[in-house]
Amino acid sequence: MKKISGILAITVTLLLAIGCGTQKEIDYSTGQAIQPDLTEYFGKSAYMPDIETFMQIGYGASPSISPNGNRMFFESHMTGVTQLFRIDNGWPYQLTMFQEGIDWHSLSNSGDLAIIGSDAGGSENAQMLLLDTHTGRIRQLTDQSSARFGGVIWSNDDKSIFFYSNKDSNRDFKLYKMTLADGNMEMIVDVPGYNGWAAKSLDEKKMIYYTFTSNVNADLYLLDIATGDVEHLTEHEGEILYDNVYFSANGKYLYLTCNDNPKGMNWLAKLDLATKEITYLDENAQWDVEGVNMADDRKVMGWTINENGYARLKLRDMESGRDLPVPGMNGMESSPSFSNSSKLLFTFNSPTKTTDVWSWDWNTQKLKQVTFSTYAGIDRTHFLEPELIKYKSFDGLEIPAFIYLPPNYKEGEPVPFILHIHGGPEGQFRPSFARHFQYLMLHGFGILAPNVRGSDGYGTEYLSLDNYKNRLKSVKDMKAGADWLIEQGYSVQGRIGVKGGSYGGYMAMAAITEYPGFFAASMNSVGIVNFVSFLENTADYRRALRESEYGPLSDPEFLKSISPIHKANLITTPLLIVHGENDPRVPVGEARQIIKALKKRNIAVEALIFPDEGHGVSQRKNSLQVYRKMADFFEKHLKK
Repeated sequence: MKKISGILAITVTLLLAIGCGTQKEIDYSTGQAIQPDLTEYFGKSAYMPDIETFMQIGYGASPSISPNGNRMFFESHMTGVTQLFRIDNGWPYQLTMFQEGIDWHSLSNSGDLAIIGSDAGGSENAQMLLLDTHTGRIRQLTDQSSARFGGVIWSNDDKSIFFYSNKDSNRDFKLYKMTLADGNMEMIVDVPGYNGWAAKSLDEKKMIYYTFTSNVNADLYLLDIATGDVEHLTEHEGEILYDNVYFSANGKYLYLTCNDNPKGMNWLAKLDLATKEITYLDENAQWDVEGVNMADDRKVMGWTINENGYARLKLRDMESGRDLPVPGMNGMESSPSFSNSSKLLFTFNSPTKTTDVWSWDWNTQKLKQVTFSTYAGIDRTHFLEPELIKYKSFDGLEIPAFIYLPPNYKEGEPVPFILHIHGGPEGQFRPSFARHFQYLMLHGFGILAPNVRGSDGYGTEYLSLDNYKNRLKSVKDMKAGADWLIEQGYSVQGRIGVKGGSYGGYMAMAAITEYPGFFAASMNSVGIVNFVSFLENTADYRRALRESEYGPLSDPEFLKSISPIHKANLITTPLLIVHGENDPRVPVGEARQIIKALKKRNIAVEALIFPDEGHGVSQRKNSLQVYRKMADFFEKHLKK
């Protein structure tokens, strides 16, 4: 359990302003600000703070809204860890004061209560707490640090919640109901596997739950709450995802997303509960649909489409089938949170603008920015946009990527470059706001962020191209990106580095073992180096899901063949390693194996191992160390 700290809410006043006019008004369609010419006072050079300042640029995220639309909630890292805040048409009120922050929140139907999920030390074993959203009073509901709780769905009267937990088996997530007044728990679904609640009918007679057999394969089941009868709704062959599930107002069918179509994309669909037939709502859809949400009365649906990595908000009147007006902002828009009126909240960011919460009224078409996160005194007019490009890999496959260039880049003049590889592997690099990207560009670095084969957002065929025996093909895609940079004159060998987190950390290690001596520096954050020990030691509930992607423990020879630890004798590249002691996904033993192997050979390796972090670094005091070390590391090895 995270401990509640005595951080004063007044610190918020230093870091975030809500409509108080302290920041210059910006046209967010162009990203430009009108400002006076003060060159005579300060000269022509731009003020350029250090990396620690960049990393303190704030954000407002995960918004939720009360039914009447007057009380809004959001999460922010403004105090150094993620906390929950409330806005009552004015200054934000800090509701949580946890020393290590919160993981998530779920607002009740009335908006008077919320369930908070909070873990300890990055363990991801979130415990549940009940929060009074008026006063900030908190009552602990669970206290089982070895178990994980989440996936909350509220009852209509706010007196109970439905949730998942692995409290009775580390491997299996079972489904429960809790009465909030007395904390009494009742197991509702007792089946093995990775299960979670998906939806509840408006009359509260039926529920949908899902079972994942891999990260890209799921099934939906219909539960009659009164009788306990269960019906399998989505019998299928192969790997199919069913997600973003909502009952229709009359309870006769489900709205959902499904990729069982010729393009293998997640499209909006309707499942008839009587016939189990699925029909798609948009026959001419081109892109993945994600982040679906519906108004409580089911009259309006909101979602985003993943258009080449950019997220575009969409709204639809479900009775008429007519698309409703949307703001049309140029960046990344999140799924909406609806009130009982025509008002919704969503988050927006772009490569040059941090994440903030906005409100939109589709009847009046009134757009309003709700949170104004700090830019830590940095002039954001100096921030730079990437360009979406494609390059060909070793077998002719086109790899989409985003290229970031330093200001005043001159064509044909090589600059130091960093390949940034996303995690997953079923992830996708998205052109959202990245603080350290802006710092690196403004300090002369270029960045290439490819979506190698196996990335999400491009259909199931592309997603499956790196599975099991094809693992090293994605590594070749990464190397092809570096080759493309050289061929196009952007950089030269000896000035190209690579970095990544989680699966991206594995890729950073594979880069310097599959292509020894090619890359000039590598940064591995919470990455896999030994697939056998990783699968043996990862959390029990994750093992089966990951074996379907990387290969089974019953094939140890193959797993060894793709593991960087068994090629550590080839490493000559300077390496920076970052890991958390409490990582439940990629245990810290992965980092320690490669550190030991390289130190034995006197190969340069720097490491930051944090005793109070898990799968990544979430606390500001630690992240400032990481990014200072990262900046110095690449400066040293790529700017020779």
